[in-house]
Amino acid sequence: MVRIKALLFDLDGVIVSTEKNHFEAWRETASKLGIPFSEHDNEALKGVNRVDSLKQILELGNKTVSSEEFESLLVFKNDMYLDSITTLSKADLLPGVHALLVHAKSIGLKIGLGSSSKNAPMILTRLGITDLFDVIIDGNGVTHPKPNPEVFLNGVKALALAPSDCLVFEDASSGVAAAKAGGFIAIGVGNPLLKGVADVYFNDLTEFRLEEYA
Repeated sequence: MVRIKALLFDLDGVIVSTEKNHFEAWRETASKLGIPFSEHDNEALKGVNRVDSLKQILELGNKTVSSEEFESLLVFKNDMYLDSITTLSKADLLPGVHALLVHAKSIGLKIGLGSSSKNAPMILTRLGITDLFDVIIDGNGVTHPKPNPEVFLNGVKALALAPSDCLVFEDASSGVAAAKAGGFIAIGVGNPLLKGVADVYFNDLTEFRLEEYA
């Protein structure tokens, strides 16, 4: 029986779902470039940071832009995304998330966030759960994006623990790959494509039983 000391969470698709907001913002950005962008194309961007996502869209359309236009497109996408999530609240937490966070906290487990999003602190604040996290590692705190394990390794280092002490909750294949590369147990959530890829898979966090690990 595994006895863990901490839980590390990805943000989007695990704690809250703003995937549609990201998709719409990227589709509008791609449209400015004359590049068709589908939900299938968007699947490849899950867990990928903003800069690399834009690079993938440019490759998709076989386009090149100046460094100035590249930066302008990044700002455009982020502004569209932020405008679309101004009404986020605790009611938008995905099923089972708040109960798991509160339960984990009550039994002394550490809780961390490992997200490629540079908006993560702001989103946690709007969701009203910032105080439940002991450490927040976002896109500002990593050099190498997922599937590199840096974001989770930085999180466990900040908690003064080892990867074997922690469970990682992810909804993207790049995140699961990052967790496993770092030596963590990878829990897949909400993405059927992770069945057989993650160490364990749940449709949502209401199915997860902390007692089996802590």
